[in-house]
Amino acid sequence: MPVALVTGGSAGLGRALVHALSTAGWTVVTDGRRAEVLAASVAGLPAVVAVAGDVADPEHRAALVREVEWLGRLDLLIHNASTLGPVPLPRLADVDPDEVLEAWRTNATAALALTQLALPLLHRSAGTLVSISSDAAVEHYETWGAYGAGKAALDHVTLTLGAEEGLRTYAIDPGDMRTAMNQAAFPDEDISDRPEPSTVAPHVLALLRAAPPTGRYRAVEFALQGV
Repeated sequence: MPVALVTGGSAGLGRALVHALSTAGWTVVTDGRRAEVLAASVAGLPAVVAVAGDVADPEHRAALVREVEWLGRLDLLIHNASTLGPVPLPRLADVDPDEVLEAWRTNATAALALTQLALPLLHRSAGTLVSISSDAAVEHYETWGAYGAGKAALDHVTLTLGAEEGLRTYAIDPGDMRTAMNQAAFPDEDISDRPEPSTVAPHVLALLRAAPPTGRYRAVEFALQGV
């Protein structure tokens, strides 16, 4: 049975990916900052190991990797855990640099640190590394500069790891979704027209099945035949 580690699995796209992978027969290790929310999000799923904690915490990252080591393999690592940083989203002229660094610690640095710990397992299984990106990493939207720069760094780290380590690595833009984080970015807007994360997760799995070369991709580019 293949093994995946998915960070940020208690809500949004992370939760949808955990459900989709579990349903597809994967063993999944996942995490979330709030233990009760994480437990509820994976309740009833087969072969899911939930570890409460913050991916920005080195001890928590070590705990995640220990769970994977106990399973003996790692076929897929998905960096999904993310934070908007300060909200309402500020213009770059006004943002507190310390708050930017704190957001980047979750959105980019923690992903690199967790990958470093997991690399021996990924190599052993010829595994795949995925980072959930954003169009804000390549487009320049007002007030999204701090968040977008963190995602751009995540893209660069992910794809450079692919070049250095010989692993298949993807930075995946899932597109706009109806999530609590997205609602926090648009507190006065109705985002009910955005797709649910559960409709996006199958596109991510379709990409993984297609196994294109290492690179940055939009999830919706991959059709759902066979899902």
